Amino acid sequence: MAMVPSLLSFSLLLISAFFSSADCGSIGVNYGRVANNLPPATKVAELLKSQGLNRVKVYDTDPAVLHALSGSGIKVTVDLPNGQLFAAAKSTSFAKTWVQRNVAAHYPHTEIEAIAVGNEVFVDPHNSTKFLVPAMKNIHEALVKLNLHSDIKVSSPIALSALQNSYPSSAGSFRPELIEPVFKPMLDFLRQTGSFLMVNAYPFFAYESNTDVISLDYALFRENPGVVDAGNGLRYFSLFDAQIDAVFAAMSALKYDDIRLVVTETGWPSKGDENENGASIQNAAAYNGNLIRRILTGGGTPLRPKADLTVFLFALFNENNKFGPTSERNYGLFYPNEEKVYDIPFTVEGLKNYHDRPSPVTGNQPGAGDTAKGGGGGVSKSKTGNTWCVASGEAGKEKLQAALDFACGEGGADCHPIQTGATCYNPNTIEAHASFAFNSYYQKNGRKMGTCYFGGAAFVVTQPPKYGNCEFPTGY
Repeated sequence: MAMVPSLLSFSLLLISAFFSSADCGSIGVNYGRVANNLPPATKVAELLKSQGLNRVKVYDTDPAVLHALSGSGIKVTVDLPNGQLFAAAKSTSFAKTWVQRNVAAHYPHTEIEAIAVGNEVFVDPHNSTKFLVPAMKNIHEALVKLNLHSDIKVSSPIALSALQNSYPSSAGSFRPELIEPVFKPMLDFLRQTGSFLMVNAYPFFAYESNTDVISLDYALFRENPGVVDAGNGLRYFSLFDAQIDAVFAAMSALKYDDIRLVVTETGWPSKGDENENGASIQNAAAYNGNLIRRILTGGGTPLRPKADLTVFLFALFNENNKFGPTSERNYGLFYPNEEKVYDIPFTVEGLKNYHDRPSPVTGNQPGAGDTAKGGGGGVSKSKTGNTWCVASGEAGKEKLQAALDFACGEGGADCHPIQTGATCYNPNTIEAHASFAFNSYYQKNGRKMGTCYFGGAAFVVTQPPKYGNCEFPTGY
């Protein structure tokens, strides 16, 4: 039997093949702005160009940002926020006006290439899933009327929580309750319009929760023996590939093998709380640096070897106003002063001299004077009995709503019981709903230090909370 070359040799082979040929993947970056200390958009456009980053994704259609990117040669993906899905789904005139003001008014000087209709809509606490596909269709129809549909694609980023099964990759499948009402019509729409599925994938979350079974080298694209998928016999050398192939398998199960996939978010935090295993500068540099090499040197995934991927790194800057654990504020490739958090290349040229330098530090190791704190609202897991996390009524509605959106969205809390008509919908108050969501997040994270903080909007109690007849879970 022929010997299999090491992953390192294989990577070098790929690089050398790339420099002499072929079409490969593309790297972009998410330009999030949940911060109060970021440079002006004009300076950000210059930063992107200076780093060779020619694709950017933004979470709105801020005219100042789109104007700053005008004439830059940078391709832009804009977002129609979740809060506008209802209007876009119900009114073709709203959709047309939105496209005229936020897309057509800037195009083609600002090279808008895609519209993300909503973001991770299935975990949106406002129950907007049913408006997603109609909104996508109306936005596309507006592009058709303006003759922009050939140049600008319409899609919507999904989180991996939209999968019922993701392991092994060959068993990938979408959540059954989403297939008929959402996924089939959405995938039909993507096929008909020549668009692609947007996916947000974070190997960090899987590694952080399963350090006993997932090797750090496997999560960081480093040399490792690989993991064989018992379902299809393919060997995986990275957790990223395994996650993406689970989505491909889910699409294949529904007979949509022909639809492309774009990874609209992926990244690794450079800092985290004590319980956030693996959050460190060394690991963030390794993940993003090795991912960039993996994408720019071509080749798809084991299941789709010809699928050259476009991948958007999350995120351009550390964002100091984000809710959640410390990691949420430390995904940036750059500090707000535009200095790199760690030195990695973003181009093929830069890769020629790039080497991942494995460090003996494999966990979250804050530097001297930089010890990660759990936050004033955190209480460690009770040794004598159960604890729960509830919202602080003094935080104010705006702060509670933002924290609720995080918990039910990126935080992965189970918010189904507080949807309209569900068991914990009543009392229908922001404090009651936020308390349920905060507690779900807290319990799912093992009641660890710092997971009941939410920017000071939550606190821990030792007696079961009472909101109507709703029972708060104590574990998952």
